[in-house]
Amino acid sequence: MRTIYSRFLKKIGKNFHRILLSAACMMIVSGCGNFSSKEPLKATGFYFDTVISIALYEGGSEDILDACMELAAYYDTLLSPNIEGSDIWKINHSLGAAVEVEEDTLTVLKTALSYAQLSDGLADPTIGSLSSLWNFGSGNEQIVPSAEEISAALSHVDYHTVIIEGSRVTLTDPEAQIDLGFIAKGFIGDQMKAFLISKGVSSALINLGGNVVTLGSRPDGTPFCIGIQKPFADAGTAALTLDLTDISVVSSGNYERYFEKDGVRYHHILSPKTGYPAESGLSQVTILSPSSIDADALSTLCFLLGYENACLLLKEYPGFQAVFITTDGEIHYFNF
Repeated sequence: MRTIYSRFLKKIGKNFHRILLSAACMMIVSGCGNFSSKEPLKATGFYFDTVISIALYEGGSEDILDACMELAAYYDTLLSPNIEGSDIWKINHSLGAAVEVEEDTLTVLKTALSYAQLSDGLADPTIGSLSSLWNFGSGNEQIVPSAEEISAALSHVDYHTVIIEGSRVTLTDPEAQIDLGFIAKGFIGDQMKAFLISKGVSSALINLGGNVVTLGSRPDGTPFCIGIQKPFADAGTAALTLDLTDISVVSSGNYERYFEKDGVRYHHILSPKTGYPAESGLSQVTILSPSSIDADALSTLCFLLGYENACLLLKEYPGFQAVFITTDGEIHYFNF
């Protein structure tokens, strides 16, 4: 297995074990039998504040794997709010001035805004002032913000402040902050899959830490077998397994990134309505879709909505599938 060391080790340091478990706890990529006698080509790296991996089963080369990691680095330095000089960083630090951005940034931002409008701001790309306050990333210090801090941050969460004119983006509230964490990895998964197809790869697994994209099927023609992690169980404990072919599967859950303070568990899926971690009666939502960007956005939105409202929403997405795991452990699986 090839590993991208320098950036990987520099970013995670002492937090490696915790983050690796976090990345693993959302999806369990399982063989459920033998793939073939031929070992796949694999690469791992640390991007988007998580561990990612690419496995090529049919077609591809070491050069293509390297190119996939270069794509990951490119999108990280384009869409991350924390990397100085990224498109999102420049927008967030523009003090209300218009910023010229790349076409990929526009695509993700426009899609994020469409989900914000659909959900009346429940999924809001300007949640950055709030998410940075809580900081559930690799440098999380387990600090619970004060009610005053949360109220101040919420006053700058409003997707209407994002204005797009051509290739220029303006935040009309200079203190608003864009964070595309609920949708960016889905877009990147779609882009990586398209790249691999263009290079003649016919069987591959892309795992972006909670976002899995299957390209084709296993080399023997059978589906890939993906385990959905059981919330709060030991890493590698599956609540259920799914047979998947040429589809994206994205999970959002309250056990992926969290900490406990004074007997209270705080997780990373924040409600832009309250400013606190969402309490919707769900521990996890998994969305299966041909589009990874839609699966990414919908997994977060459905978690925020709760089971019944999420089911109503997903009726508007025929052909999608969903798995809901409630806080009391009930599992519901649907084709919409």
